[in-house]
Amino acid sequence: MHKLIIIGSGPAGLTAAIYAGRVNLDTLVFDGPCPGGPLTTAWIVENFPGFPEGVDGAELMRRMREQAEKFGAKFVAAEATAVDFKKKPFAVFSGETAYQAEAVIIATGTEALGLGLDSEKKLSGRGVSYCATCDGPLYKNKKVIVLGGGDTALKELTFLSGIAKEVVVLQNLSHLTGSEIMQDRIKTLGT
Repeated sequence: MHKLIIIGSGPAGLTAAIYAGRVNLDTLVFDGPCPGGPLTTAWIVENFPGFPEGVDGAELMRRMREQAEKFGAKFVAAEATAVDFKKKPFAVFSGETAYQAEAVIIATGTEALGLGLDSEKKLSGRGVSYCATCDGPLYKNKKVIVLGGGDTALKELTFLSGIAKEVVVLQNLSHLTGSEIMQDRIKTLGT
């Protein structure tokens, strides 16, 4: 039995664990399939407060976890597979094992789908990125390629157009699939 269970160990989950620990809540954090979240693959994070020169994503997440542990958070190297919020205490399951808590925070974050290419995995964080607002400044005055033509890709393109020298969109269809408002927005960019 725990006071709090946090599902997810990325920046949001670890921040919650730090705050919970500082008020002495018995906290259990589920690491999930990617401990530390996708940020662990970023080779430099320049938009996190307190690091004016930037910080390696894996190092940042290691330090956040260390801080959460300092305040008493315990971690389980497992994925939450089911929850039961019908009655208190709440139950969070990992396979057949049930963990109970008075409160649960779901901080599962995001996961980039990617293309599944071996070269993509090898270059992730070293030229292949999944977050323009996170990594866009690294491509200042460079030619970049955005894969896809949906709203997410068009939002990334819009952001990158103010940073990169040139932005090229690659789409496996003959037309963009993003919403009309996003398509209208990129037309005004002249890209």
